[in-house]
Amino acid sequence: MNSVKLTEKFEAALIYATRLHAEQTRKISGVPYITHLLSVAALVLEAGGTEEEAIAGLLHDSIEDQGGKPTREEIRQRFGDTIVAIIDGCTEWDTLPKPPWQERKNRYLENLRHASASVRRVSLADKLHNARSLLIDWRLYGDSIWTNFKIGRERTLWFYQSLLQVYRETGSDWMTEELERIVSQLSQESTNSYESSPIKHSN
Repeated sequence: MNSVKLTEKFEAALIYATRLHAEQTRKISGVPYITHLLSVAALVLEAGGTEEEAIAGLLHDSIEDQGGKPTREEIRQRFGDTIVAIIDGCTEWDTLPKPPWQERKNRYLENLRHASASVRRVSLADKLHNARSLLIDWRLYGDSIWTNFKIGRERTLWFYQSLLQVYRETGSDWMTEELERIVSQLSQESTNSYESSPIKHSN
């Protein structure tokens, strides 16, 4: 049971996140991006997280997507060092040009192995919601969803499977089990579809 009480700080973070990501939408569904941030914060709280972790859930993509280091400093001034440290642990890059995909993912996985429990909880909530959304999108649109990922189907699934390995090694909980179930479904169902299709998609 999580009896954490949300304060005006969470409310301020929710307003800030909504405004910061106002023009951003989800890659496949096109729904407002705040839906993802709300879902991550909800999962963090459902998994026993603190208010600061929930705020980091709301703001976990802020540095990558909305301004880099200047945004990081603004968040530090508004919400404090603890929340920035959690966001940093969930951030793949903060300077342009963006590093190559494989380099970013390898660094993220390595940092996650040594991350705090707070970083792992927010990271896991983020990846769980992404995987849920991806499975729903695949069931709605089929293999066409992979065209939205420059790295394609195989490397997208590789990343989720690699994440699962790290989460298991650093302490499993119900979110890890849920992510494992979803990734297994996505991998199995999309593999069956992919192999039976007369058109093989380039990865």
